[in-house]
Amino acid sequence: MGKLCMIYNFAPHYREAIFRLIDAEYDCDWFFGDHVSNIKGMDLSALKRAAIVHTCTFVRRPLYWQRGVVPLLFKKEYRTYFMLGELYCVSTWVVLVLRKLFFPEKRVYLWSHAWYGREGRLKAWLKKRFFRLAEGTFVYGDYAKRLMLREGFDESRLFVIHNSLSYDRQLSIRQQLQPTPLYKAHFNNSVPNLVFIGRLTQEKRIDWLLAALALLKKDGCLCNLTLVGAGEQEDVLRALVEEKGLAGQVWFYGACYDEERNAELLYNADLCVSPGNVGLTAIHSMMFGTPVATHDTFKFQGPEFEAIHEGLTGTFFEYASPLSIAEKVMAWLSSHEGKREEVRRACYAEIDRYWTPQYQIKVIKDHLQVD
Repeated sequence: MGKLCMIYNFAPHYREAIFRLIDAEYDCDWFFGDHVSNIKGMDLSALKRAAIVHTCTFVRRPLYWQRGVVPLLFKKEYRTYFMLGELYCVSTWVVLVLRKLFFPEKRVYLWSHAWYGREGRLKAWLKKRFFRLAEGTFVYGDYAKRLMLREGFDESRLFVIHNSLSYDRQLSIRQQLQPTPLYKAHFNNSVPNLVFIGRLTQEKRIDWLLAALALLKKDGCLCNLTLVGAGEQEDVLRALVEEKGLAGQVWFYGACYDEERNAELLYNADLCVSPGNVGLTAIHSMMFGTPVATHDTFKFQGPEFEAIHEGLTGTFFEYASPLSIAEKVMAWLSSHEGKREEVRRACYAEIDRYWTPQYQIKVIKDHLQVD
């Protein structure tokens, strides 16, 4: 087997498990951009051969260039390249075009969100040309794949890879979990517990969730809410809690990097609610047996919404509607009373089947041609 050249904009910590598996399966050289992010990075010493390439931002953002990436196409030791498929990376465009024109014996695969369903005419036109330059594209979900098929893409060149977190580590924690009086001790009551885990940012729209909590209270449906995370919206949200008279019902737990504690917080909750895009919050929550409620406008969603199956592993409410959030939370709690363990098992089964590094490496080995 020949060498694999992996090119990514950044090395996020949450991808360490799948990156390690790729590194173990292939004779792989890694090239990561020094892209600035608020996402925790991984320790590159975990990989056999990893290097940093400088990211240059154009005056016209969000375009950027990864310095040193294009010359990699001219190296004889690489015949297969696996790149982050980001439309705004100009150096990726250049690699794709040069490969098509001058190196037909080489292959470039992309790993990407690909299609969202909210593309305008120009972006759709660009994306069609971008992804058709690749040998194949590994997309995060079936939703994106269906959209691309409607746009005329070749199904044999689209591979659904899903997403994952530190599954093995989380599984070992999950196997030790037992119910604890965590929330009863904090709130001094036994009402249902809602949870959100993730950064408290504007796009997560926790304000909609607080508005829904106030509506539930008005209707006599009391719930506790625990926010596990920090972010620029925290002060605004704290003020909103006071304004709506929810101080006794909302726990600003703060950022938590202790996975055993996160597991306890999620396992003992009744429902994780993510009013904005859900992303990996869904995988994190369901890994520890907690169903997820999020909005039903999929073009504004992260691909992980596909792990949610209505009535089994979670529920969907109308986008930007606190009233719908309140109604769906109330309906879920009512219809699933006494079924907590059954729901946990359904969540575990979904994650264990599709949202693991082991699933991802199988998809990669089935479709990534390296010689």
